Amino acid sequence: MNQDFETLLLSTDENGICTLTINRPDKLNSLNNKVFDELDSAVKVIKDDLKIKAVVITGAGEKAFVAGADIKELSSLDPASGERVSKKGQQVFQKIENLTIPVIAAVNGYALGGGCELALACHLRIASDNAALGLPEVSLGLIPGYGGTQRLTQAIGRAKALECIMTGRQIKADEAFEIGLVNQVVEGNPVEEAKAMLHKILKQGPIAIKNAILAVQEAGSEEGFDNEAKLFGELCGTADFKEGTTAFLEKRKPNFSGK
Repeated sequence: MNQDFETLLLSTDENGICTLTINRPDKLNSLNNKVFDELDSAVKVIKDDLKIKAVVITGAGEKAFVAGADIKELSSLDPASGERVSKKGQQVFQKIENLTIPVIAAVNGYALGGGCELALACHLRIASDNAALGLPEVSLGLIPGYGGTQRLTQAIGRAKALECIMTGRQIKADEAFEIGLVNQVVEGNPVEEAKAMLHKILKQGPIAIKNAILAVQEAGSEEGFDNEAKLFGELCGTADFKEGTTAFLEKRKPNFSGK
């Protein structure tokens, strides 16, 4: 795996779980143009490496997952460059969301602005008990621009999303769990809990996990139900489906091959 990044760390363990760390702790892991370029490259590395079965995204240090975007860079934007920056961020985060292996955000500390949007682009979110999430862009005279208005609405509903966006307030970990913004809250570093959840997921049929991600991504669209049926049907032709059903009937644990 190519690990020559200035702002990121990539490592993969013996179980195929890749940990991607935003590594700017002195800047609270804030997102700048360099981070977005390297995230784009890292996602391609992850997608192309067949040994990688799952991903944990986290931030270096104890204070922040990602505290937000680089305000100095944002301050120089005009309407045209602002739209370009927004679309670039959207495209990078969309690539993370579109990965067909499970991606968990291990939210340690602050996940604000672009950091919250990065967490929202992951399939699941596990937060430390000292985490604080939020989209405070209105305090800068902006709105979330990396997909936050769309994904937060999908995660917690229109009215609650508008409240959080328009007040710009920070959402503590316990409330984030209550409103469905995070899946779980843990004491201390959430990376190990994220890996523990991924160990459970990776015991399941890998093609089924891939198709589950694809099906859920279509939730709410006109094609959602048809797409679910198509993906369900595809699975019925796999060796994993035959193994899973046979193992159930034989009262043993399945041995999935990913075929």
